[in-house]
Amino acid sequence: MGLGGISIWQLLIILAIIVMLFGTSRLRNIGPDLGSAIRGFRDSIAKDKAESESPAANKATPDESDPDKPAT
Repeated sequence: MGLGGISIWQLLIILAIIVMLFGTSRLRNIGPDLGSAIRGFRDSIAKDKAESESPAANKATPDESDPDKPAT
């Protein structure tokens, strides 16, 4: 018994159908395309996180940054 009640023979049949539908040349391109998509997603998440944690994003207003000025 394989994954969730699917036997190895059923998985092989599904794989054969996928190869017949898409062809081997298209299937060869799926790996690099998927890898670059994941890499781009991770880079954008890291960029957004860096922007939200940067000091410029959390910059205080001029009134709040002057310690000598009494609070109103």
